[in-house]
Amino acid sequence: MLRFAWVILCNLPRIYMIPRMSYKAKSKKVTEEKRYAYARLTVKRMNRAGRITTAGYGMENLPKEGGYVMFPNHQGKYDALGIIATHDKPCSVVIDDAKSHVILTTQFVDMLHGKRMVKDDLRQSVRIISEVAEEVAAGRRYIIFPEGGYFRNHNEVMEFKPGAFKSAMKARAPIVPVALIDSYKVFEEWSLKPVTTQVHYLPCIPYEEYKDMSTREVSSVVHDRIKEHIAKVTGQQQ
Repeated sequence: MLRFAWVILCNLPRIYMIPRMSYKAKSKKVTEEKRYAYARLTVKRMNRAGRITTAGYGMENLPKEGGYVMFPNHQGKYDALGIIATHDKPCSVVIDDAKSHVILTTQFVDMLHGKRMVKDDLRQSVRIISEVAEEVAAGRRYIIFPEGGYFRNHNEVMEFKPGAFKSAMKARAPIVPVALIDSYKVFEEWSLKPVTTQVHYLPCIPYEEYKDMSTREVSSVVHDRIKEHIAKVTGQQQ
């Protein structure tokens, strides 16, 4: 959290951005494209202050048209920001409600019109799944973390929750596996040294490829592809 505190301190002259983000989140005059552009500007300024570099790979694998869901491994608080930094088109995120009510996180989720899921409320979770499915079918793009959280797992990929894939399957949308590497180093390590993270967009899985699979089978396929890619890039055996 040392780097997070440093980023906040360095950007105190730009504290006006926080209420501006709240305004953009609520205003019907601000388009999704403009909200997303402001989110990316915020990430850019955070990265510059925090000495953070994020390299993106495989952007050619992203569907050119329509909605889709990205499923990354989960390492820490920077994960969604790393994707936003490398993903040109507007996208949103599904986040654990309990972790969404802190400064900057609140404003980001609101500005991206993201979804807060209450894990212990089954009825609310089902509603969120349906809402995401409807929006993806209508052309929106979402980030969903199928591990459900991060546990100081660094570049190791933990077990995926099959239920996380219900929105994409219900929308009959392409699934994009995303491999995050060294993302945990940004806010989980007690250091201000320059850090580089990687975001790898793997080939998407069209609906036709997974339509006859169960959620557990889809979960396993996405998990294994991400795990194998991280092992290949890092040279580690997981």
